[in-house]
Amino acid sequence: MANVANFQINYTRYLDELANAHEPLPDLARDAQALQAMYRAMVLTRTFDKKAIALQRTGKLGTFPSSLGQEAISVAIGSAMQPEDVLLPYYREYGAQFLRGVKMEEIFLYWGGDERGMDYQGPAKDFPICVPIATHAPHAVGVAFAMKFRKEPRVAVFVCGDGATSKGDFYEAINAAGLWKLPVVFVVNNNQWAISVRRELQTGSETIAQKAIAAGFDGEQVDGNDIIAVRDRFQHALDKARTGGGPTLIEAITYRLCDHTTADDATRYRSEEEVNRHWQREPIARLNQYMSAQGFWDEKQEQALQQECAQAVDAAVDIYLNTPPQPVESIFEYMYESLPHDLAQQRQSITGKGQ
Repeated sequence: MANVANFQINYTRYLDELANAHEPLPDLARDAQALQAMYRAMVLTRTFDKKAIALQRTGKLGTFPSSLGQEAISVAIGSAMQPEDVLLPYYREYGAQFLRGVKMEEIFLYWGGDERGMDYQGPAKDFPICVPIATHAPHAVGVAFAMKFRKEPRVAVFVCGDGATSKGDFYEAINAAGLWKLPVVFVVNNNQWAISVRRELQTGSETIAQKAIAAGFDGEQVDGNDIIAVRDRFQHALDKARTGGGPTLIEAITYRLCDHTTADDATRYRSEEEVNRHWQREPIARLNQYMSAQGFWDEKQEQALQQECAQAVDAAVDIYLNTPPQPVESIFEYMYESLPHDLAQQRQSITGKGQ
């Protein structure tokens, strides 16, 4: 029997769980301004997240999926992408969206049931939040194919959770991306839980990163709670895709510190001890500790940031709560050029006008 191929999956971490730095470090680890910017974005994202849950609990927002503990992944993505790139997010990438110009009040509107929240006034070509699992994977391939066909130096960035990699949509997408060597980066936010299903119970693959091998391109793991590592490896994947090197799959290892959504009760399927253990590894405290040790951050800056973020989120909440709802008849306006008879009758019963 002959061995016809060998493969390996690399794992990258620069800051360990105690925020100790391990050489060799990328230049980013010594760039105080860049680290501070990413830290600010993570803290803002968590502040937004906390307020959104409070709004939901008081009946002012619909079901909301938190990104608690996963902020490093989305902020690393948003800070590295170019404006002309296209983000195809699932429902935990607020940090990336905010950095790309999506307004907090737009996200509030969306989860409040107002689709105008996905009509971004900033990154108009970014895709809306995708709630169905993995259905945006083929969309990312289509976007990347168009970029390559037009010979544009742009990249499509697809983000999903670990559970999405067990869907047929995902496998079809990575197969096409590898075959056509498309400018797309697949980022898997491996937070260990597909709702209530543990990662090891929804795929037999030793790593998620290795799923890229069958599709003919590189896959790798990164510590998703080490923002320096996530940003460094994601930047490498972006540069590779932009210069004709084809796709990359990045499996970012993190943990969902929150319920799946506000409609979930995670205490029914995981222990308090498990969650508390992962709180010791979360990304914001880790970067704070590292920057403080390097002299990049202090308590005065921290207090000012907390106040600044709270004020920004409160201002977005005010805009959201004071946005007049769309008229009821708007539900008829965007599907047909001419309404079918039954819908025309329904519209007329509301407005007195059939068309």
